[in-house]
Amino acid sequence: MITKDSGGDTSRLEWFKSSYSDSGNSNECVEVAAASGVVHVRDSKDLSVPELAFGEGAWAGFVSHAADC
Repeated sequence: MITKDSGGDTSRLEWFKSSYSDSGNSNECVEVAAASGVVHVRDSKDLSVPELAFGEGAWAGFVSHAADC
């Protein structure tokens, strides 16, 4: 996992809200954006918190594990 200061230029990323985020509950807001070789994850409620960045392999492993839960 790579932690990234929000000062980096991620403004051009196309963010998507997780389909598992409950639109009726504003406390569950996760967004992801894909870039070349990296998947970015952020809390859309508080953009001052640094986003997380994962390599493609790490992200694929997480998604596979989460799907089994």
